[in-house]
Amino acid sequence: MESSLVFSFALVGVLGLVCQWVAWRLRMPAILFLLLTGIVAGPVSGWLNPDMLFGEMLFPMVSMAVAVILFEGSLTLKFKEIQGMETVVWRILSVGFVVSWVSISVFTGWLLDINWHLSLLFGAMVVVTGPTVIVPMLRSVRPNARITNILRWESILIDPLGALLAVLVFNFIVAQSTGGNEWLAVILVFSKILAIGVALGCGAGYVCGWLLRNEVIPAFLHNVFILTSVIAVFAASDTLEHESGLLAVTIMGIWLANMRGVETENILDFKESLSILLISGLFIILAARVDLNDLAMLSWQALAILGFVHFIARPLKIITATMGTSITWQEKTLIAWIGPRGIIAAAVSALFALRLSQLGYDNADLLVNLTFVVIIGTVVFQSLTAKPLAKWLGVIEQAPQGLLFIGASVVSRTIARELKKNGFDVMLADNYRNNVKQARMDGLKVFHGNPVSRLAEKELDLVGIGRMMGVSQNDDLNVLAVQRYVREFGKKRVYALPSQASQRKSEREQVSDDLLGIALFSEDATFSKLASLIAQGAEMRTTNISEEFTFENYQEKYGSNAIPMFVIDARKRLTILSGLPTAEQVPAGSKIVALIKAVEKAEEKKQEATKA
Repeated sequence: MESSLVFSFALVGVLGLVCQWVAWRLRMPAILFLLLTGIVAGPVSGWLNPDMLFGEMLFPMVSMAVAVILFEGSLTLKFKEIQGMETVVWRILSVGFVVSWVSISVFTGWLLDINWHLSLLFGAMVVVTGPTVIVPMLRSVRPNARITNILRWESILIDPLGALLAVLVFNFIVAQSTGGNEWLAVILVFSKILAIGVALGCGAGYVCGWLLRNEVIPAFLHNVFILTSVIAVFAASDTLEHESGLLAVTIMGIWLANMRGVETENILDFKESLSILLISGLFIILAARVDLNDLAMLSWQALAILGFVHFIARPLKIITATMGTSITWQEKTLIAWIGPRGIIAAAVSALFALRLSQLGYDNADLLVNLTFVVIIGTVVFQSLTAKPLAKWLGVIEQAPQGLLFIGASVVSRTIARELKKNGFDVMLADNYRNNVKQARMDGLKVFHGNPVSRLAEKELDLVGIGRMMGVSQNDDLNVLAVQRYVREFGKKRVYALPSQASQRKSEREQVSDDLLGIALFSEDATFSKLASLIAQGAEMRTTNISEEFTFENYQEKYGSNAIPMFVIDARKRLTILSGLPTAEQVPAGSKIVALIKAVEKAEEKKQEATKA
């Protein structure tokens, strides 16, 4: 038995890893492959039987895993990032949220003739989308900036809000089951659950944040400390009042995310890795519990609910939220079309179904089956149809001109400021806090974190960005970034500075040219050289090329004292240079953006003084 359990754990881990890799290669949400694998391993083949394998440990395992997943989701809800949001996003998260929840609940309850508690809970669970399913789809479809921003922000914010709603509805059901038919008793139990969950969540969030902010906990223990705290808070809250633990950890995550002076980026990196491990195993195990006979009996009803969620509830939500706004009907159509369900829906449905079955709700298992149908149906259908629909509607983003800088050092900031002056979008990504702080002071958009991390895949805003420049002082990071973003932008749109170290290495030690991306600017334009020139006073300058001042005149004036980096043509299109430009590349009406050495600047000042 022990060897069988160990083997099952190992195989579930391997299958989860394979699913994550396949999803990465196909650029699709991993949850789709995890659920399908679980169904094949469970009801189809009969190999995996979670109830028999884990016995009484199944519910506690699922509970703690969902607690960690909900905490990680709520840790991304930062109020400062909500400020200034477009009106339509607020409407989606308020009026649209309620309209979607109520409409799905009413339709499900009417169609299946089930307890209204269960229908309300089902509506709360499938109202969420989530960045883990939205972001891969947006990167494949690449709609315009307005659509992308609305869908991305909706997915980030609605994940913890939807989870909180589901937890509250579930707690109300538990309170009514515990309190009987007397509404006073139900309200008392529900209030107790709310009070304990909120109090413990806020208290634990404040204490943990204070300990981290005042460096009472050393940096190398931050991740372990937070994970232990989450499990401890969940257990303590559930001990004081059953079913209040999920609410407590959700509130704790929101509190930590918004507490001043508490850096959550490193914690999020760790939680991302842990969530991938938990999600991979959890969803294979949960999908293996699906009863195909029940699903077959619900065949047309399940498809009807899927159709209602996609074709009626979602459009109704978006129409309500966008009424009276400047969003075009084409944009509204695509926003209403894209709304795949994801991790939170699957996690809470399986957990609540287990608990409701214990409370005597006969149809509780239907929640899991219906939720999985909605998840798989929306992900598959929308992944196949969203891009053709976006093309037909004419809302595909056209050849974005913006640039992603790997690194936010003085070299990146100097170049990015000049490009921003010329009207191009720039995004800098760096893990060093001082670089990030300085970039923000310079008014540049910046992502604080590793640009090749899982967190970057979810939160790095690439709207309007079409090319990548590896300008980090870390040559290895530049190479990794080239490999990561070649899938995003294509082989001809990823660039990196030449490595000074690799130029000195033997052929045996050099990295393959196929992995380095296109060389930026010139063969000797290494990070060290550019940083040294900037330290000596070199500046970025944009020079107009005209009939009177030709490219030949430019060369005569600046010669080797200029390092040309970009050419902007008369149609405002940006070309990144790899080597010296030719006269054909810089016709009259275009501009050259270059780093001008301090020597040339000094000569110009002398000439101006002489003329004076």
